Amino acid sequence: METARIENSFSASLSYSSVYMVKESTEWYVGLDMEVTELNLRLKKNVKDFLEVGINFPIVSFNSGFMDGFLRSYHEAFGFHDYGRSNRPDNEFLYDVRREGALIVEGRGGRIAVGDILLSLKKPILIGDPAISIRGILEFPTGNAKDGYGNGSIDAGISILSDKKLSEKFMAYCNLGAVFPGDLKGNETIELEGYIYGGAGVEACLWKSLSLLGQVLIQGSPYPETDIAEIDRTSVLLSFGGRYLFGKNSLELSLTEDPGTSGAPDFTLNFSFKRLF
Repeated sequence: METARIENSFSASLSYSSVYMVKESTEWYVGLDMEVTELNLRLKKNVKDFLEVGINFPIVSFNSGFMDGFLRSYHEAFGFHDYGRSNRPDNEFLYDVRREGALIVEGRGGRIAVGDILLSLKKPILIGDPAISIRGILEFPTGNAKDGYGNGSIDAGISILSDKKLSEKFMAYCNLGAVFPGDLKGNETIELEGYIYGGAGVEACLWKSLSLLGQVLIQGSPYPETDIAEIDRTSVLLSFGGRYLFGKNSLELSLTEDPGTSGAPDFTLNFSFKRLF
């Protein structure tokens, strides 16, 4: 989720995700069994209170992980579906996507690489309460698409952002946008489709320096029809966490869950540090 406010800041966000989806249809095979670490470095610059310029620099690593045993015990203890995870050996890496037998993406475990770098522009259109801004993005194909670190094309997007103070202790955030991805240029080229997304979040300030955060994000799929329900249907992500402020700095810790198992990580743990300047 993106705030409507513009700022001067630097942030470093470290996330760790567990991903499992081994599915196939008459045309597609998607094999994903891995854990993903991503360090996202982000710089925002306020230009004379008129415009915010931002850059995101992601560093990504795919690996076989260590959590399969824990997740199996967790699913068994609460009677949750394991998505077929128990059919594969624990902590064995798989990243293989094919269409009609032709290889599209084949990831490699244990490597660290740069992902697609994103540039953004944010322009306030209403300052106050509510605050409303419009944001545009361009994502450049700096990540290796054949290995799964990007899609090999320039992506573009536009969104409307809104912040609204609900009370002295509660703030609401809303995002609504559209993304227009370029083709996925892996070992074979796949034409991707534009999609829309929307999200809402609430921040509750419990104490002077500590807030609780909750949000929901809903988005469509950029992929052509695959006849694999987990990819074709709309994704829903729920996030819960907290933020601690000290001076011009802040720390955030959050957990993101995919309740519908729709083409997203099973869960993501995220830790972020941000400094305003």
